[in-house]
Amino acid sequence: MRLYGLVRGRGATAEELELLYRARFETFLRVASAVTRDPDAGRDAVQSAFVSAVRNRRSFRGSGGLDAWVWTIVLREARKLARAEQHVSLDHAPEAEAGDPSSNGHGDLEHLGVRRFIASLPERQREAVFLRYFADLDYRTIGRVLEVEPGTVSATLSAAHQTLRKRLEARTR
Repeated sequence: MRLYGLVRGRGATAEELELLYRARFETFLRVASAVTRDPDAGRDAVQSAFVSAVRNRRSFRGSGGLDAWVWTIVLREARKLARAEQHVSLDHAPEAEAGDPSSNGHGDLEHLGVRRFIASLPERQREAVFLRYFADLDYRTIGRVLEVEPGTVSATLSAAHQTLRKRLEARTR
């Protein structure tokens, strides 16, 4: 049985949530840190999300898979912390860390300002980019997490790519 695609009746067990936590913690942390723009806040968001998931595990309906349900909670917690810490300006964003878009070993990304460009995307575009490229989720799962149709995910990512491409081209001229 594939845990991440688990679809069954009502409720999730604490054991299933623990397995998901252990298997995907780094991915959850990477996305939450990117959303909050702070690795410590990202860690807090993941921890709070799993506390909430365990407490509310009986509310999991089984439609869409346990991973999508947990991603929704992680994203909600990260958004909440990001809003609470909005005083951090883009000019003073944290250095590249595990949850940072530029921390993939490509120093040129920071030089080109990709981190700042991604951070300046509209919320849905930014989150779709994080979920697709940092969490490696498919369009259907991203749609469940963001509560939109897979076609909307495709259009959202396309718009994000177009915006980023234009900004990079303008920057490199």
